[in-house]
Amino acid sequence: MLRELSISNFAIISELRLEFESGLNAITGETGAGKSILIDALGAVLGDRVGSDVVRTGCRTARVEATFEVEALNPRPELERLLTELGVESEDGVLILSREVSATGRSAARINSRAATATALGRIGSMLVDVHGQSDHLSLLRPAEHLDILDRYAGLLVDRETLAGLVVKLRTVRAGIANIVANERERAQRIDLLQFQTNDIQSAGLRSGEDDDLQTERVVLANADRLAQGAAAAHQSLGGGDDPFEDAGPRSALSALREAAVSLADVEESDPRVRALSNRIAETLYALEEIASDLRDYRDGVEADPARLADIEDRLDVIRQLTRKYGGTIDEVLAFRESAERELASLTRGDVDVQELRDQEAALVTAISAAATRLSTARVAAGESLARSVEAGIAELNMGRAEFAVSVTQRDEPNGIPVQHTGAARTVQVDETGVDRVEFLLAANAGEALKPLGRTASGGETARLMLVLKSILASSDATPTLVFDEVDVGVGGRSGQVVGEKLWRLTDGHQVLVVSHLPQIAAFADVHFRIMKSDLDGRTVSNVDLVTGMERIDELAAMLDGLPVTAASRGNAEHMLSRVDTWKAGAAT
Repeated sequence: MLRELSISNFAIISELRLEFESGLNAITGETGAGKSILIDALGAVLGDRVGSDVVRTGCRTARVEATFEVEALNPRPELERLLTELGVESEDGVLILSREVSATGRSAARINSRAATATALGRIGSMLVDVHGQSDHLSLLRPAEHLDILDRYAGLLVDRETLAGLVVKLRTVRAGIANIVANERERAQRIDLLQFQTNDIQSAGLRSGEDDDLQTERVVLANADRLAQGAAAAHQSLGGGDDPFEDAGPRSALSALREAAVSLADVEESDPRVRALSNRIAETLYALEEIASDLRDYRDGVEADPARLADIEDRLDVIRQLTRKYGGTIDEVLAFRESAERELASLTRGDVDVQELRDQEAALVTAISAAATRLSTARVAAGESLARSVEAGIAELNMGRAEFAVSVTQRDEPNGIPVQHTGAARTVQVDETGVDRVEFLLAANAGEALKPLGRTASGGETARLMLVLKSILASSDATPTLVFDEVDVGVGGRSGQVVGEKLWRLTDGHQVLVVSHLPQIAAFADVHFRIMKSDLDGRTVSNVDLVTGMERIDELAAMLDGLPVTAASRGNAEHMLSRVDTWKAGAAT
């Protein structure tokens, strides 16, 4: 989740540091105080495009830094793969994204202090935060997202993955057929390339984990003199020279211990009570002699070997060249070789039967057709169910007589996949997601035709629709932090109560941030921030404070009845908080 947001010299914000908590975090304040600037700053650190206009007048740079806790997240293989791809490791379960924009318009991005691009910020940020409001960061307006939303709602992701596997096999078979019937010259060129690549890798004789072993040995050889000197010094201090009775040089630990043993033996002849001490000294002496022997062996075994070190450097250079060409690691290079060998065998075998591949193609087309038809039928049914649920949520939010629908269509393609849809056979396009194109439609007012959501919904309507969808899909949504900006546009007090309830329910599994003008929504916050604009040295600045206790009551009272705050408005605010606390207690049981 988003733990901390730090902003410097961004628009009218001079210096700001916010520490967010889990649950519902509300940000309130007068219009123009800078609430949307907070969302813009967050968007900047999530990879949004920004220009020099965000730099505070008179300053050289604007900077935004966001700290995320990712250790507590459920396993996210896609996030782990992306971090590995970008060469980033979370530090103690923390990811820090930062963005700096100069007055000249140049931008610099970092992930855990490692230089990155704005695109990389966006890729990581999209897995950590989903921002919903009047900005370009609205996933709901992207039709490409609608299919995923519908499949998560219908529980079809496993079926989709199965279909994706069949589609990948079909592409492989068709690629094999294309290879066989391709122009012989192109085929020969491909064979030459694959032979060169496989020979290049094979001749190196790579072994998995070899680079790690070589690096370890390289460190030892590069520091052989220092290691041997250290071991020799330790041996000298412990046991002196190789002769255990040699007295030359500084007195060693073993020499002193042997003298103690001899002295105590004399004592023992007169007083048997010291026998236990004598035995302990003898045991310690034996252990130290073993340590001294081991140190001597280690010292003698560590030898500078410039020739071996040069061989290791040459070998590591070979490995680096191969990993640059064929993969980031030795295992990836070996996997590349295996793949190339399979393709080479396919191109060079003399008994290739094109008809055999065409038979496989026909069988896969049949299987894909059946699976895609089932998936499409399930999507249509799920779309109708989702539309009913969304319209019920729309009604709760008093959005009038708005209608919502899920469009499931296919695109014809002569060489596509035959499917039975609505009783008619068609040949349509197919990819790993199936044959369907899904898009959400909205008629915002009674009597209007349903149109694509991106062309009909206002910013406030889109934010509230996303709130409804997030409420429906909360159990399957993997994004840990949800941000709602201007979710209350056009919402009255009665609807605000419902919006607040829905936002708070989303905190079961998510961190929620909401920018709101409505006290009915802010009253549901687990953490409440107030943003205010003031003049400092003749300049306008925005500041954000955490409000608790009476300060929070006064903020809610001001939102209810304006300034100055009266005893009556305070009483109404206290009553509102009490009612919300009672509702939360009931909802949590």
